[in-house]
Amino acid sequence: MKRTVTVIVLVVVAFAAIVLARLPASWVLPTSGADYRCGSVEGTLWSGYCSDLRVSGVAMGDLTWQLRPAGLLSGKLVAQVDLEHPPTTSAQGEVQIGLGGAVVARNLTALLTLDPKLLPGVPSTLTGSLQLDLALAKITRTGVVTGLDGRIEAHDIVDSTGYVTPLGNFAVTFSGGTTGHLRDIGGPLAVDGQLALTPQPGYDISGYVTPRATAVPALVNALEFLGTPDSQGRRQFALSGTY
Repeated sequence: MKRTVTVIVLVVVAFAAIVLARLPASWVLPTSGADYRCGSVEGTLWSGYCSDLRVSGVAMGDLTWQLRPAGLLSGKLVAQVDLEHPPTTSAQGEVQIGLGGAVVARNLTALLTLDPKLLPGVPSTLTGSLQLDLALAKITRTGVVTGLDGRIEAHDIVDSTGYVTPLGNFAVTFSGGTTGHLRDIGGPLAVDGQLALTPQPGYDISGYVTPRATAVPALVNALEFLGTPDSQGRRQFALSGTY
C-alpha cells in the first residue's frame, strides 16, 4: 500500500511539473488592466518573453526570463532576466524573490536614462545616464534598499535650472552595506563624500566639492552659496531626499 501511494504521489508531482513547465506565460502575465502589462506574451512560465512591458504607464522595453527550478526547493522564485529598451534602458541579472516579497539581485548590470518617470525623485531639470554594475542588491518588499555591493556611475550630468550647466561624471562604490563612497570621475567638479541610503526610503549625500578650471562661471557662483571654502579650496555640502 505504501509503495502504491508513493508511486501515485510521484506521478501527480511529475504531472504538475509538466503542466507548469508548459503553462503559457500569457495565462499569468496581463496584457491590459494592471499596473504592469505586456504588449504581447510568448513562451512559458519557465522561459518566456514579454514585449513592450509597461509599469504604471512607463515603457520599460522587452523582457525575457528563464526560471531556475532549483530555487523553488528553498521557497524562492529565481530567474535570469534581460530587459532591453534601446537606447535608453537595458538590464541583465539574476533576480530572486522570497516568500515575503524581498528581492535579491545578483550580477546586475544596467544602463538607465535619468528620467523622473522611470526614477521617481530625480529632478526634471537633470539629464544624464546611470550605469550599474552590482554583484549584489537587496531590497525589501516596500522598496527599501538594505544592501549593495558594487558600483553605480552617473555620466554626463547636466542641470538645466536657469542655465544649462554641465556637472560632470560621478561614481558611488558600495561594499555590501547601504553607505557608499562618492567621488567624481571627471568633469568640472572635484567631489569626495558619501551617499547613505535610508529607510524612508531615501538618501543622505554629504562631502566636499571644489570647482575645477573647466567649471563655467554660473557653476562657480552657485558653489559660493555653500559658504567659505577651507584651506584646500573645498566647500562642504549636504543633501537629503526620498524616492
